[in-house]
Amino acid sequence: MIKMPSVILQCEGITVEFDGFKAVQGMNLTLEHGELRFLIGPNGAGKTTMLDVICGKTRASSGKVAFHRTDGVIDITRKKEHHIAELGIGRKFQAPSIFPTLTVFENLEIAMRQKRGVFATLFAKMTAADRERIEKQMTLIGLQDKALWRAGGLSHGEKQWLEIGIMLMQEPNILLLDEPVAGMTDKETDKTGELLKEIAKSRAIVVVEHDMEFVRNFASKVTVMHEGKLLKEGTMDDVQNDDHVAEVYLGKRRDADVSRSTA
Repeated sequence: MIKMPSVILQCEGITVEFDGFKAVQGMNLTLEHGELRFLIGPNGAGKTTMLDVICGKTRASSGKVAFHRTDGVIDITRKKEHHIAELGIGRKFQAPSIFPTLTVFENLEIAMRQKRGVFATLFAKMTAADRERIEKQMTLIGLQDKALWRAGGLSHGEKQWLEIGIMLMQEPNILLLDEPVAGMTDKETDKTGELLKEIAKSRAIVVVEHDMEFVRNFASKVTVMHEGKLLKEGTMDDVQNDDHVAEVYLGKRRDADVSRSTA
């Protein structure tokens, strides 16, 4: 079995400028394989822009993004979004992107066939191994009992889990998630956290999130951004006990609870 490199992604000196405004300024980010990293910060901190740079949706004005794979290090800084996805970096946006008129099973089947190419999508027959793989994925995302449900009839949380399952059928090495628990019930939020912990056993995940309780409960490491720059990085305890972080979030020193603020 080929072992993944410990470092899977390195962003060095990333700057993104829009019409003279620097949304990201010299940002560094190193991600390790099997890590569940949360990216937090006040509104306008540049969190989503960083995800956009990593997945190729936004082009960095300067800096470098290096993707460490078993076959070597690939500079993806200037690569197109679809090429980066093919290399193994999947991006999920806030609104779930699924086929609402198809069943849960069919959504996952299409994702599996897309990974294999046009010919497989059009002509290949479902094998026992294919079915087993889809069923395993449905069990992971907790939708095995709703395999024949049309995706449009799922709850908001279930739609989010289905999209995560769709992404996993593409076999990415890194998942980029933007506010995955927004609009979820408390029960759905906890289930999502447990799902992400399970997924992180075999790949790296970066989550932009506003729910600080969710971050506290599930983050292995937290990166705090402010005004497009790295402010603090470490465990949630490190972040909560940092005076500068408290000041940025709340406008006062660390006699307040950072965890009650929103990113």
